[in-house]
Amino acid sequence: MENSGKTEISNRLLVTQARSGDEQAARALLDRLYPLVLKLVRSYRARRTGEEDLCQMIFIRIFHSLHQYSGTVPLEHWVSRIAINTCLKQIESERIRPEIRCADLSEEQAEVIAQLASSTADLPGHQRAAARELVHYLLSQLEPKERLIISLLHLEERTIEEIKALTGWNSSLIKVRAYRARHKLRRLYLKLLSAQS
Repeated sequence: MENSGKTEISNRLLVTQARSGDEQAARALLDRLYPLVLKLVRSYRARRTGEEDLCQMIFIRIFHSLHQYSGTVPLEHWVSRIAINTCLKQIESERIRPEIRCADLSEEQAEVIAQLASSTADLPGHQRAAARELVHYLLSQLEPKERLIISLLHLEERTIEEIKALTGWNSSLIKVRAYRARHKLRRLYLKLLSAQS
C-alpha cells in the first residue's frame, strides 16, 4: 500500500511537470502509462483500428486533457476512463459506418475470394477452412438479429416453424429478416470480389 502511495505522488509530480511543458516528464509519463493503455486497447480495440493508432489517439487525448486531471482519483483510473471511452467511441463510429475491406481478411481468405472470382470449380481442401472463416467474417458484419436468422436458417438448416418456436418471431418477420440479411451478405461479398479484381 505504501508503494502505491509513492507511485501516486510520483505520478502527480510528473503530471505537474508535464503540464508546465517538461518534455522529459511527459515522456516518463507516457512510458509509465503505455502498458496500461496497450492492455486496455487490446481488450476494447475496434476491428478496423490498429493498436498503435488507437494508443496514439488515447495519448493525444490524455495530454490534451492533462490540465483537467484533479488528482482526486489515481492517475491510472483517470487514464483508464479516457482509454476505454476512446475505444468505445471508435467501435461506435465503425458500427455507424461499417466498412468491409480486403485488408481485414487473412491471406487464406483473400485467396478464397480470388479463387471464387476467377473460377467456377470447387475449392481445394486446404482452402475450405479459410472459406469457413470467411463466412464467419462476413456474418460478423451483420447485425445480431440478421446473423441469428442466417445461422438458424442456412447454417443449422432449421425450418421456419423451428425458428418461430426459438425466437417468438412470426413467419413474415423471419422471411423478411432472412431476405434482408442475405441481400446484405451478397453486397458485402460482391464488394470483396470487386476489390480483388
